[in-house]
Amino acid sequence: MAAKHFADPTKYHLAPHGFWKRFRDATVLNPNISSGLPIASLNRYPQPGSRPEKYATPTTKASDPAQNPYHRRDFRRAYPQLSTISQQTMTSLLLQTPVLAAIHSPEAAAEAEKETPGATQLPVPLPETLPDLTVALQELSEKEKLFDAAKQRLPPQPPRVRKWKGMQPGEVVPRDPHAYFPMELFK
Repeated sequence: MAAKHFADPTKYHLAPHGFWKRFRDATVLNPNISSGLPIASLNRYPQPGSRPEKYATPTTKASDPAQNPYHRRDFRRAYPQLSTISQQTMTSLLLQTPVLAAIHSPEAAAEAEKETPGATQLPVPLPETLPDLTVALQELSEKEKLFDAAKQRLPPQPPRVRKWKGMQPGEVVPRDPHAYFPMELFK
């Protein structure tokens, strides 16, 4: 029969001495079980609170209150902001594409083609006065079709709002005719 091996109960835990050791040996079922009271000098070394130096929070950019105002940290009120695009901004964005830049300034596009034939062209610098948005869109539509079903370039569609049609009975589920809660399907 193999001998039972136990951990030394006095290695990391307090053990009674004298009368209380004899009392414990007489009353406890397994005297090799530890008391459960750890020896403070061996359990956590160094002990909490025994170190002379004090903890200091490291300084970061967020530590400076002058550079970290509350409104930048307050995410509870970070509501989505509306953004608007004026017609002038939209025209400048459209004219910065290479196709529209070539439409808007054919002379500059021809000169760039002569200098480096076949190279990808950078957008031509925009003039001081931009044409109206409708004029830019009209020039683009004359040069190339904006929306083409064959090329899978379809115009954007407004979202569809489905109207409530009400619940209609669906397939019949086989069930007990006297069921307390019968299962029914609806479309």
